[in-house]
Amino acid sequence: MDRERHDVLDELQRDPYPHYDRARRAEGLTRVPELDAWLVARDADVREVLRRPDDFSSANSLRPDVMPSPAALAVLGGGFGGRPVVVTTDGDRHQRLRAPIVRALSPARVAAVLPYAAERAAALVDTFVKDGRVELMSAYAQRLPGDVVGRIVGLDPVDVPGVVHGGHRAEELLFRPLAEDEQIAAAEDVVAMQRTLDRYVRERHAHPREDLATEITAQVTEGSEGSEGELALEHRHEAVSHLQNLLIAGHLTTTALIGTTVLHLLRHRRQWELLCAEPGRIPAAVEEAARYDTALQGFRRLTTCPVTLAGTELPAGEAVFVAFGGANRDPARHPRPDEFDITRTPERHLAFGFGAHGCPGAQLAREQLRLTLEELTRRLPGLRLAVDHPVSMRPTMIHRSPYRLHLTW
Repeated sequence: MDRERHDVLDELQRDPYPHYDRARRAEGLTRVPELDAWLVARDADVREVLRRPDDFSSANSLRPDVMPSPAALAVLGGGFGGRPVVVTTDGDRHQRLRAPIVRALSPARVAAVLPYAAERAAALVDTFVKDGRVELMSAYAQRLPGDVVGRIVGLDPVDVPGVVHGGHRAEELLFRPLAEDEQIAAAEDVVAMQRTLDRYVRERHAHPREDLATEITAQVTEGSEGSEGELALEHRHEAVSHLQNLLIAGHLTTTALIGTTVLHLLRHRRQWELLCAEPGRIPAAVEEAARYDTALQGFRRLTTCPVTLAGTELPAGEAVFVAFGGANRDPARHPRPDEFDITRTPERHLAFGFGAHGCPGAQLAREQLRLTLEELTRRLPGLRLAVDHPVSMRPTMIHRSPYRLHLTW
């Protein structure tokens, strides 16, 4: 994608909501050249697509906005991964790959990790509570989710920062236009993360533990012994692909959700003060924040056969962008959808998807946001946006969040 076209895409992604509104008002579906897809933005239409995974495949759900240079691709070729993962597969294979993740993120296992999550949330706030100001994304929002999902996967805490950094770099490499030397540097960081994960795959194969790294490794590598008892290289690639996808989904999305939630609460001062005075409203605030400015704005889907959606006839092989963020602002489902209101009676939103590909980590994300709001409202009720640092949103549909969130108190 050339720089000029990417600049137009950036503008759309920094504020997609006017595009959703126009698409909802239009007859049928709207073709959006910047997305190279038909935009599905009504709640009913989004739900229909998500109910029909056989007709709308997930094979293109992680299609990059930018193709890395040959030099960067050569660096990536020295790493691991690149295999289909749970968000890009369909049918029986999708269910097989999803099963260990669903088990690992069951209500019981989420409950078991919450004391650790609460401890980490408090410890991170401890690092800046006396400073009078903080850049929340780097000091907190980019750290808590990585620590928590790393705990569930079974990572040594010393490896978590590198894995989190590699996840951010993977997103940057595939969705931002970078100079070639920057692409190569990002690719090297991604490969370093992959080599760390490969080490875990090999270690868990030899010495299983009670963690998600062991479960994914066991499932992917079952019956794959090499001639000398070592894992086949293809199965190492597959296991690393799944761990990388899980870790990136597990921390980047929650990081984004924390950032946008705090941003909108502080932009709506009376609601922040209400939350400080009545912390029992925090669960409702979590749902409203997730609905109002959805961290995962949507995913691509690919038609597998001729279909008719919203009166628009689509042939097989057509790309659609299924906008969870558009559905969550649909007035047919949510009254006054463009108002941020933590006192509203929650309607079922689509911030975490729906159906076969519904996010299995939704409860874990909600709990981390709940813990965050409990910490910040209790300990820093005077929190405000720093007037000397205007907030700009990252141009992405996958992990929508502020670049930086400077706060004072």
